[in-house]
Amino acid sequence: MVAVYAVIRRVFDIVVSLALIGLLLPVWVAAVIAIKLTSPGPLLFSQPRGGRGGVPFTAYKFRTMRADHVHDPTEVVPLGHKNITPLGRFLRRAKIDETPQLIHVLIGHMSIIGPRPTIMDQVVRYDAFERRRLEVRPGLTGLAQVNSNATMSWPERIKYDVYYVEHQGPRLDLLILAKTIAVLFLGEQRFSRRFEDSPYGAAARREQETEFKSQESGVGRAGEEQ
Repeated sequence: MVAVYAVIRRVFDIVVSLALIGLLLPVWVAAVIAIKLTSPGPLLFSQPRGGRGGVPFTAYKFRTMRADHVHDPTEVVPLGHKNITPLGRFLRRAKIDETPQLIHVLIGHMSIIGPRPTIMDQVVRYDAFERRRLEVRPGLTGLAQVNSNATMSWPERIKYDVYYVEHQGPRLDLLILAKTIAVLFLGEQRFSRRFEDSPYGAAARREQETEFKSQESGVGRAGEEQ
């Protein structure tokens, strides 16, 4: 069943990425021209990111900040940051800036759905819990993205990512796709919530309680046998 799901996922990624690349080509051309006319510097921003298993790849997106801005790769840059260009603000708000990563999906570095790829400086410092997110291909959208916003803390995002890794399947994927569309039209603030306050947090707590009771039961039976 797992193998079938993996094959279906890969076929889905190829078909959807090809279709979206075809649809977005005119948008990409317009974005390239607009960036060139309004802001000196490169058209694309590139950065090494951690892929599945922590294997690095170079991720690309449209440049949205001033070329002379010295960027701290660990910095979370809010939409109102002074070094984001007016065009860049629009590209970010419309979620157009990261659409070139569809090429990574087509190649196989990424998937449509999965934890967002993080910079290698972060990947090398992951603890055991955080490394769980490297068990799957990084994605364009994910459980953390449709349930959080740019101000949500890293630990909160990780909880969503690891929950996805442990529960990934067609049903959860379809839910993420549906919520992604809703976020694009209605905004992320409407859906933002802490992991503990979400249905996924409640489900995780129930699973932990069940596992704890199972362990207690096992210890009890072992004691009786002795």
